[in-house]
Amino acid sequence: MAELPEVNGTGKVLRVGIIGLGEIAQVSHIHVLNNLSSRYHITYICDVSQQALEHCSKKVAGGTPKTTTSPEELITSPDTDVIVICNVNAFHPEQAILALKHNKYVFVEKPLALNYRDLDSIIAAEKSSEAKVFVGYQRRYAEAFLDALKEVGSMDKIEYIRVRDIIGQNSSFVDQSGIFPKKYTDFSKEAIANMHSAEEEMVKTALSDECGVEATPEAMTLFRLFTGLGVHDFSALREMVGMPSRVVGASLGLPIWNVLFQYEGFPVMYESGIIDVPRFDAHIEIYSRQKIVRIDYDTPYVKGLPVTMTIRERIDSAKGDGYQERTIRKTYEDPFTLEFLDFYHCATNKTSPKTSAVDAREDMDLIKMIMQAAYP
Repeated sequence: MAELPEVNGTGKVLRVGIIGLGEIAQVSHIHVLNNLSSRYHITYICDVSQQALEHCSKKVAGGTPKTTTSPEELITSPDTDVIVICNVNAFHPEQAILALKHNKYVFVEKPLALNYRDLDSIIAAEKSSEAKVFVGYQRRYAEAFLDALKEVGSMDKIEYIRVRDIIGQNSSFVDQSGIFPKKYTDFSKEAIANMHSAEEEMVKTALSDECGVEATPEAMTLFRLFTGLGVHDFSALREMVGMPSRVVGASLGLPIWNVLFQYEGFPVMYESGIIDVPRFDAHIEIYSRQKIVRIDYDTPYVKGLPVTMTIRERIDSAKGDGYQERTIRKTYEDPFTLEFLDFYHCATNKTSPKTSAVDAREDMDLIKMIMQAAYP
């Protein structure tokens, strides 16, 4: 990596190449990286759509970035120090591996990959690279989540956990985000066909070859939902209490699905779905006999909505048992910003993130448990 310039004595500015200029890039990542201008400068953007390149070039601060339709050109360019991959899931593994081969830290939006085969290829590539993969599990970087980890760690014994993620359509929030993202129409039929074919092969490999589950349309739909929306919840749950011992049962209906996990000493109820009511009901609630800790997430597509921690607990009082409830919001700083601050720290200090490729593999372990329980 070339020597990077100093800015105001605060540190090195990393030159960023972004691959994929769809919804998440427009609503979040370009905006966040622009705001973190003392750490990042977007120098290169890539998409198969010329409309996307033209539109997003105007959104980049600090000068017009180079544009290309070739991910390889962007990744291998001396004008990029780190890579951000936020295009369609089918191309995450190939592009992450190429970045690692060129010793460039790479931020990959979840899911990192759609099967063990590709996850293991990424992990193998990382072992021979000077760089690391950073997976975009932004909920795990929220200040309230980090505080909740400490609170849960101080509990005598967990009795029960509820994980809920029942949300409205993303478009409801995106359309009100104030960013005004655009959808593009200049994709070639060949590019669309190649993307769908690659993604379908990856999902069928995961289900049929790795999970031993028939790749029916229903199973494929649920698997996609788990690797999309679900991994936010699975990843946060794993960091909090590790992996379950088994799946007691699963009801995988649409538009709402439920899974009951068994841990040593307590159950976890996971309920999730996507409905048409424009409400974002996402939380993790941990119960002990003396204390209840809850993290509430709002849509990340509207900047500035806080992630909060609420503590409900029994207190002793002169008149007997008492009760107190505290809701804590330390910051309005959004999880997307916090994760890119952590990515910067990892890339400049050559360290591994907690949301690593090896860590992401455990989500596939958990999804496999669910699919095998639901489709024995």
